[in-house]
Amino acid sequence: MNRLFLFVTMLIVLVSCTEQIDMSSRYTFENKTISQYLKEKDYYSEYVRLLGKRAVSKYSETTLLQLLSARGHYTVFAPTNDAVQAYLDSLYKKGIITEPSWQGFEEENTLDSIEKVIVFNSIMDGGDQTAYDVTDFPENEKEFGLTNLNDRKLRVFYGEEDLDSINIDGVAAVSKKNRGIMLINGYVHQVEGVIAPSDKRLGDLIRLWSSKPESGYSVMSRLLLACNLQDTLNAYRDEAWEELYLTGGVQDLPIHPSQGQVGSVPEHRYYGFTLFAETDRFWENELGKSADAITVEDVCKYLKDSKLFDYISGTLYDENYTNEMNVLNQFVTYHLLPQRIGRDKLVIHYNELLFNYTTSKVPTIAIMDYYQTMGLPRMIKTYESKESNGIYLNRFPLLRNGRGQFSPARANKNDYHESGLFPPLKGSCTTADENQGIRILMAAETETDATNIANAVVYPIEQLLVCTENVCNQMVSNRIRIDAGCVMPELMNNNIRSQRSYFTSGATNNRGIPTNYPYLDNIEIREGTLFYYLPGYLSGYHNLQGDEYNIIGRYDFTMKLPPVPRAGQYEIRFGVANGSFLRSMAQVYFGVSRDKMPAAGIPLDLRLGAKEWRYRTGNGASGQSFTTPSYVGWEEDTDDEEYNDRVTKTMRTKGFMKGPNSWSNTLGSNVSVRTYHYISRRILLSAYLQPYQNYYIRFKSVLDEESKEFYMDYFEYVAKEVYDNPEESEDIW
Repeated sequence: MNRLFLFVTMLIVLVSCTEQIDMSSRYTFENKTISQYLKEKDYYSEYVRLLGKRAVSKYSETTLLQLLSARGHYTVFAPTNDAVQAYLDSLYKKGIITEPSWQGFEEENTLDSIEKVIVFNSIMDGGDQTAYDVTDFPENEKEFGLTNLNDRKLRVFYGEEDLDSINIDGVAAVSKKNRGIMLINGYVHQVEGVIAPSDKRLGDLIRLWSSKPESGYSVMSRLLLACNLQDTLNAYRDEAWEELYLTGGVQDLPIHPSQGQVGSVPEHRYYGFTLFAETDRFWENELGKSADAITVEDVCKYLKDSKLFDYISGTLYDENYTNEMNVLNQFVTYHLLPQRIGRDKLVIHYNELLFNYTTSKVPTIAIMDYYQTMGLPRMIKTYESKESNGIYLNRFPLLRNGRGQFSPARANKNDYHESGLFPPLKGSCTTADENQGIRILMAAETETDATNIANAVVYPIEQLLVCTENVCNQMVSNRIRIDAGCVMPELMNNNIRSQRSYFTSGATNNRGIPTNYPYLDNIEIREGTLFYYLPGYLSGYHNLQGDEYNIIGRYDFTMKLPPVPRAGQYEIRFGVANGSFLRSMAQVYFGVSRDKMPAAGIPLDLRLGAKEWRYRTGNGASGQSFTTPSYVGWEEDTDDEEYNDRVTKTMRTKGFMKGPNSWSNTLGSNVSVRTYHYISRRILLSAYLQPYQNYYIRFKSVLDEESKEFYMDYFEYVAKEVYDNPEESEDIW
């Protein structure tokens, strides 16, 4: 539910005119509100009764039935009377009620809870944006961009053979006849089951699964319990934030000076987790025993005998499984991310070259993200390309990147697609083909109980997931580009980052993070800092994944950065859309202590681009303009690779690099941001970094002008063997 519910009684207005809506690809249109339509159908009478009984929130007397009479963009999965009765039958069989009817509820609290389950899980509120027609549903096993009124994300499943067969959350089949009913204020889709996602949390479920081989995750569940992670994995919501939000203790950020919109603070602060889990079938094949007979000791012996962890100095093989250095703890925590990531966001596709998020779902160039796992500080790579045929963990193909064996001199394409080749192994590994990565399986490929969990997503895998010596070395052999959002789990857990699937063109929905509460665990935001997240959907931003972080005021904030995979000399770079009078200047600090860091070079001037800016005034010509190239040395790329490399070297001496060739500001375009002189990467520092170590970076404004913007998009870790390779220079991607 969004903040609209607190004021909905003031907003209820019956629609008296028909909106102009594109009628193409629609099933049925009726000039009625959703409430009017539902009340006219006898087979929805029970659902209508419940909608009329339940208020939208405890702060309003307005009912859900009244809400669905208002202007808006609602998606309603309406259960029939038969579906409601089948749900009551299931509750009776479980012993929750004494008879399969509404008279079977002995406690008012249970009745109240079940009524809320039926109605709040069935409605998604698109606000002032749009509702979902069937043609707008996500792909198989992926989630809707919106949460329902119960703040849960619903998944869509399609039939393996009959693709017109649609099931919501695996329990509610969508009627083939009564779907896509287009009404004045949204869509109704009839469902033949009640959508009732479990309220159980991951910690609860691993307790349950540990003794249930039929779950498909009994072995992994026992390993998680041995590491005493069940309580951690039960975290769901920050109640202190709830209290502050509801009592006005946190306020929206003021209107952004250049965006013209407030930064709305999040309504909730949910916790979340992603678990990549080897299935019981994997363990049975690997250990030669039935899942119910496999013990924690069996797996520990297997891990010790593999010698895959010996390269990590200080690895322990004792029975203290809660110690981060214990081999079982190292193994288990590498499977966990402290953020709930739906399948559609494991790899975020948006504005990579030739890809159009609004029209295509087929990947083009290789796309990857990097996340810090739980436990011992390490990174895991998520990856998808046109050639991969699915999402992978720690996949390291040789890409056609215009270098080495793929250079133009050898008549190879320079398109950043997979070549079909993989690099040689570098150190201990799980298998001879480890560099091909681990594919995340679809539910239909396994026999697992991967339900829609309140605070987590579980993905089945059937290969051994280990942060091996080879994995670390392969990561270092490549440039590591990390979207800033990857280090802010709260943005993913609270449906903020990359929430774009239902936005209309030009919608911004800027979000704000306050300073009077530590909303972001990995970022300390000090007083005087206005921290905005700009989704940027369809706004033509020149940014990785289309969004950005925009900080103004007398800002001062510190971020915890992800760890590096291996000891060595690294450059840390910072992606910038620069050269504007709107931008700011900040002193950068870097170190291993959050509270005590030395300055890293001279202040970072984000106003400085590859060409000088001038501000014209008089004769109606006021505004910004470009003049001659600045001292940076930027020049357009040519067909002469040696010349281009010389330009790169010149720019690097000034601490600049051109923008990457991987994405564009225009969806579907093949013109990359590398062609723009105001897009650059800044080399913040070069340092010898250690693995398993947390590093911090601080940005503090050195200007007195509070309206100037500090821009943040992504970081790069680049090892010396990549940026200073005498045999093969770094590619442009």
